[in-house]
Amino acid sequence: MAFRATPGRTPPGPGPGVPSASFSSPQPAMAAPGGIEEEDEEEPAEIHLCVLWSSGYLGIAYYDTSDSTIHFMPDAPDHESLKLLQRVLDEINPQSVVTSAKQDEAMTQFLGKLASQEHREPKRPEIILLPSVDFGPEISKQRLLSGNYSFISESMTATEKILFLSSIIPFDCVLTVRALGGLLKFLSRRRVGVELEDYSVGVPILGFKKFVLTHLVSIDQDTYSVLQIFKSESHPSVYKVASGLKEGLSLFGILNRCRCRWGQKLLRLWFTRPTRELRELNSRLDVIEFFLMPQNLDMAQMMHRLLSHIKNVPLILKRMKLSHTKVSDWQVLYKTVYSALGLRDACRSLPQSIQLFRDITQEFSDDLHHIASLIGKVVDFEESLAENRFTVLPNIDPEIDAKKRRLMGLPSFLTEVAQKELENLDSCIPSCSVIYIPLIGFLLSIPRLSFMVEASDFEIEGLDFMFLSEDKLHYRSARTKELDALLGDLHCEIRDQEMLLMHQLQCQVLARAPVLTRVLDLASRLDVLLALASAARDYGYSRPHYSPCIQGVRIKNGRHPLMELCARTFVPNSTDCGGDQGRVKVITGPNSSGKSIYLKQVGLITFMALVGSFVPAEEAEIGVIDAIFTRIHSCESISLGLSTFMIDLNQVAKAVNNATEHSLVLIDEFGKGTNSVDGLALLTAVLRHWLALGPSCPHIFVATNFLSLVQLQLLPQGPLVQYLVSDSIRSGKPVKPMHELVRRTQMENCQALVDKFLKLDLEDPSLDLDIFISQEVLPAATTIL
Repeated sequence: MAFRATPGRTPPGPGPGVPSASFSSPQPAMAAPGGIEEEDEEEPAEIHLCVLWSSGYLGIAYYDTSDSTIHFMPDAPDHESLKLLQRVLDEINPQSVVTSAKQDEAMTQFLGKLASQEHREPKRPEIILLPSVDFGPEISKQRLLSGNYSFISESMTATEKILFLSSIIPFDCVLTVRALGGLLKFLSRRRVGVELEDYSVGVPILGFKKFVLTHLVSIDQDTYSVLQIFKSESHPSVYKVASGLKEGLSLFGILNRCRCRWGQKLLRLWFTRPTRELRELNSRLDVIEFFLMPQNLDMAQMMHRLLSHIKNVPLILKRMKLSHTKVSDWQVLYKTVYSALGLRDACRSLPQSIQLFRDITQEFSDDLHHIASLIGKVVDFEESLAENRFTVLPNIDPEIDAKKRRLMGLPSFLTEVAQKELENLDSCIPSCSVIYIPLIGFLLSIPRLSFMVEASDFEIEGLDFMFLSEDKLHYRSARTKELDALLGDLHCEIRDQEMLLMHQLQCQVLARAPVLTRVLDLASRLDVLLALASAARDYGYSRPHYSPCIQGVRIKNGRHPLMELCARTFVPNSTDCGGDQGRVKVITGPNSSGKSIYLKQVGLITFMALVGSFVPAEEAEIGVIDAIFTRIHSCESISLGLSTFMIDLNQVAKAVNNATEHSLVLIDEFGKGTNSVDGLALLTAVLRHWLALGPSCPHIFVATNFLSLVQLQLLPQGPLVQYLVSDSIRSGKPVKPMHELVRRTQMENCQALVDKFLKLDLEDPSLDLDIFISQEVLPAATTIL
């Protein structure tokens, strides 16, 4: 599948793609004589891209001279290798790349490589560095709000302009706003497209458009929040408040069973990048399905234990490059490499038809064994930890061994020297010792006596006073000076030689750094899929199926993955949208009947399928979905001064401006924030707008208490609209409770569990009751309760 940054479905759009807010000035067609339209020869389009990268996130915006439009991508996470940025560059081929002069080392290296690519087609982009002050958050926001845009009416007041722009530009995405601000600064300074015009003529900007890569599913921050995909909470302990936020009850929280830090990062990355690439999704599901087989449970648990030893390899490699390696780094790297070898050996016995197992088998090369062997043969971990420095094992360097043997004989020799020194001291001194201090040398140490009060009392004939420490007086004597000359450099020489060996070992490891980086990539992927398999086993999830042929989603007995863990009773519900089942579902019902939960359930199951996870449903078939939009919970915004109702309008505006026939739109109680008549009119107008698109209407679920929408038949009748839970309301009959259905379902589940248990052969030696309980009893009990 090709990766393409695509503009919205707004005339005159260039074709299908992810829709977006676009406000363009229509240009009248010029007719040539004879009625044949004549087009001037177009100048080559130029694309100028502005990018910022901070704390693992990218902010991207670019200006396209072909349509005088600014395109932006909301803040998106990216790895230090900046793979997402590389995809964007490959997609749009910018003429120039604008960024801040104050950048992270990873971005600096990336841009350096980009500038050196002489073979790049059509040509290398120009790298332009602007002062960091040009990318300030506040100045960028003001630059956006004060811009002179031809698509905004001059009659608009300043407040109206702010409200209008807030429905187009994601001001909550700080990096994106800064990138947009920096791009505007560059355009005004370079005067792109108006170089020969009077200086009063500004660079034309005919619209703002959101873009995403075509393989990604577009989901905004509001949707992540209302569906509780992520939920950050302050730590409950007052002693850990400063350590940051913790994950609350969220989809990420219940599925994150990763054993290594990099697995957790990759899972979060997958959650922020749901995809439509079916090959990738099915590849993930194949691994999860394999580990869900009862016979593979022990293998999954063994691999999870090994993954817990995969540590922060990039940080260790960075320290090695700077020669700042710690003793603990060698220990961690040793465990990491040996754990990776264990994973490789395990994957060799697994089906090579599964891509991940094949990759681990092939790419965890013998370089790993070489690294582990070198570290194991060279590093003396016990001695290194005891001395808190790098030390080598015996028989590595004969010269070091000889010097260490000389040092091993020093204690008894120094005891003899101390006895001889004591014989020459005053009889009032009860004891003395000879010690060695690095960088100072050998010293004679005697206890401080009661009469030694002033500095003049420390003077002893024949000895040179050095310092007082912990009631011990330290002196140089003739014998300690002789020891300095004979043995004083021994410690330093040993350390220097061991540091040289450490440097050589570091060079050996760094030369094989690519295999370590690949280990991290594949191990984190395995970690994520094992975590998803564990959750699927415990919660009774099933494998979703993808069908490019169907429209919308079809779910049989779906469950809300979070609510089913909190509620004592949960009634599964099915979903069928698109095709003959209608594209607009109007859901009515009394308060607390579960309308909102149902909407979120549809959104979460669809989302889980699009990240390659098993889903809480008996069956799920997912069609082509390019975006998920929601208007469920209201949130306040102080920074822009918007009311709750205005934010609701902006959320719906995003869906109206961006949703295509392949988008899923979830709307709950829209219009409730104003008076009933206006709210009903707004809801009706929005739905009528979508219904007017016919087969191009998005897949819409609307929960509402505006019964007049149903009773007065305000929506056009036809196959596109389907009403749920509304027959009783129309006829004036009470809605019957579901207690009987719940009881019947519980009994059926109990009977099914009993039947499975009665079929067990308890005399079978291969029967493992623990596996039966974990895979059959617990998931069934969760459903029953």
